[in-house]
Amino acid sequence: MQQWVAWNVLHLPQFLGPEGSPFWLWRRGRHAPKGLKAIAGIGYKDSSAQARVLCKRWGLPYIAIEDGFLRSSSLGIEGDTPMSLVVDPVGIHYLADRPSLLENILQDPASLTAAELDSARQLIALMRSSGIGKYNNAPDLDPNDPLGRERPLVLVVDQTAGDYSIPGGGLCEADYVRMLDAALAENPDAEVRVRIHPDCVGGQKPSCLLAAATERGVTLEARPVSWASLARRARRVYIGTSQAGLEALIQGVPVTCFGLPFYAGWGLTDDRMPIARRQARPDLVQLVAAAYVRYCRYVDPLTSQPTDALTVAHQLARQKARDSEFAGHFTVLGVKRHKQHNVRRFFSSRWGRLDFCEDRPALVTDVAAKGGKLLVWAAREPADLKARASRHGVAVWRIEDGFLRSNGLGALNAPALSLVLDRSGMHFDASASSDLESLLQHEEFDEATLAEAARLRERIVTLGASKFNLKSDLAGQVCARPGQRRILVPGQVEDDASVRCSAGPLLDNFELLKQVRLNAPDAWIVYKPHPDVEAGKRHGAVSSDRLLGLADQVLPGIDIARLYGQVDEVHTLSSTAGFEALLRGLTVVTYGTPFYAGWGLTRDQQPLARRTRRLTLDQLVAGALLRYARYADLQQAMPCDAWHALTCLSTPRPPRLTLPARLLPLRNYTRTMLGCDRASVPLKD
Repeated sequence: MQQWVAWNVLHLPQFLGPEGSPFWLWRRGRHAPKGLKAIAGIGYKDSSAQARVLCKRWGLPYIAIEDGFLRSSSLGIEGDTPMSLVVDPVGIHYLADRPSLLENILQDPASLTAAELDSARQLIALMRSSGIGKYNNAPDLDPNDPLGRERPLVLVVDQTAGDYSIPGGGLCEADYVRMLDAALAENPDAEVRVRIHPDCVGGQKPSCLLAAATERGVTLEARPVSWASLARRARRVYIGTSQAGLEALIQGVPVTCFGLPFYAGWGLTDDRMPIARRQARPDLVQLVAAAYVRYCRYVDPLTSQPTDALTVAHQLARQKARDSEFAGHFTVLGVKRHKQHNVRRFFSSRWGRLDFCEDRPALVTDVAAKGGKLLVWAAREPADLKARASRHGVAVWRIEDGFLRSNGLGALNAPALSLVLDRSGMHFDASASSDLESLLQHEEFDEATLAEAARLRERIVTLGASKFNLKSDLAGQVCARPGQRRILVPGQVEDDASVRCSAGPLLDNFELLKQVRLNAPDAWIVYKPHPDVEAGKRHGAVSSDRLLGLADQVLPGIDIARLYGQVDEVHTLSSTAGFEALLRGLTVVTYGTPFYAGWGLTRDQQPLARRTRRLTLDQLVAGALLRYARYADLQQAMPCDAWHALTCLSTPRPPRLTLPARLLPLRNYTRTMLGCDRASVPLKD
């Protein structure tokens, strides 16, 4: 009977691309199937024993596959598929009795490239700032927790008895008790705690240290908090073979190794077991470059395509940051029922709860009793909500559409790829400061961020991206005379909050057009009605008879991005079109108080004395699109960055294919056949 190997790897072909397309091996005979180049299995555990037997029988190389060192947001036992795998044709990193591909890389650290070392430095900085690691299923320790501050802390890391890396690293379970006793003896002034394995707390798996720690009266550190946030509090960490030791090293914590994990024996750890074979002396950057950058392979969960360590690390950090930010209880107001699932994509948390409701007299009191916060769609905020919330000490955070929103109109239920969240106000309301205004007024953007902003701006222009990306076949040719000044006036929704909150006398499209014509009597004025108004969903239509003498040309139904290259100026109350025009180098005149006005980039008709800083265009882009706006993938419901959102807006992905019901069980299995020359292998019982 064929031995099945259960493992949930949905992107196995992408991980194994360099070896060739993987196929399921269903038969075992005296001769290898034609075209078979190698056999892969899960590490060197019992589950892969048959694969290794077949390799010897058929004279084929064996390739070991294991979880990578930045695996996933949640645990594998919770069903989270890996973003990272190790593919090792030499050995496997957790077996110290033989070389591995990783060990061979570390034996020659000079072979690591400058690009790999630079990626490693960035990865170390990101892991230190975000606290991500192999698994990322727990929040950080409360910053106010006194652990390790009143008395030095030493952590001893438990492992599950039977873990294959224990004998692989030259230890047995009894050595863990010896390690605990050594930690107690060597640190008499410190508080020694055992970081118990989560699977051992509830008795699901046996522990190496639970009984010994209990007998010695050692405190168990079993709280569901991230390992990085604990390790940072420690003076020293003791480990047997766990990867927790490597993550402690990355956090800058001294590590004592009683066994021989792959990162021991290189001069970076206090080793209690020698390994003469490891002669090189890489530094921490080289160790990280070898282990994370070169040895592991990665697949981007958003695109299902091969990627690099930094891309996956940033994705894990984004997911953890969102989960941390929205931990606790949040009540959402002003979101219609059919749009609530879109809001969940942006603000749901594994460690929090998101409830949608309507306003009522006791709402704020109930939220305060739960220690919660209020999220409210800014345009639908009740007039007295801020005052009520302030009386009860409840925070009010406001939500609105982002600046690269969607492929289609929100009024027609096109799902958003971008939203903004503001804790202090809202970017379109200049009557009070907003998070975006504070950011633009005070933030110091480093050179790397400004360079990224410049690239993003150029990409937006190249792709012709806009807020709604309403692609149209209409040509929309501007018909001005040669040399005539050409002005685009984008219409707005007249009852929109951004118009109502614009300081000044102009509150509708007709009055705006009158003012533009007054200021530019000889210009060719092109009026582009707002698409929500054209769709009949919102107010703001200007009748054709009223447009006579004000607009020389009206271009409904056209993608506004096609017009930017045909005009010299954009005049607007507060439309995002003004921001989009700035990205394209156009002159922008504002008659209201949009977020991009008042920084020296626009000609403003309304005073904005509070905005005293003079910004470059890239600083504005960095603040608005890289720091302030939030992005979430439509299909994966994961946070993403502006680049991924822009790609989705410019090249919408086709619907995801689903497996036929009879093939669904195959998602959870990997087989052992790699690199066949054939297109497929028939399935046999």
